[in-house]
Amino acid sequence: MRVYLAPKVLIIDEFGVWPYDRSAATALFALISARYERGSIILTSNKGFGEWGEVLGDPVIATAILDRLLHHSHVLNIRG
Repeated sequence: MRVYLAPKVLIIDEFGVWPYDRSAATALFALISARYERGSIILTSNKGFGEWGEVLGDPVIATAILDRLLHHSHVLNIRG
């Protein structure tokens, strides 16, 4: 986990290409929570926020992750 907490900016590319199992969703939540208000995250995805519960297999974890990611964030929605 220290490897992912150390950088000033963490880039998570192509979130949602494959579904996450329960342990992966929990690990992602732990990472996002640990970096919350301590380091920046750039996350790219082709999934809308409403689809994250399906990708992560748990709408509660998805909501908690989005809560932390969207607080103090800038969302760029690119269509095309």
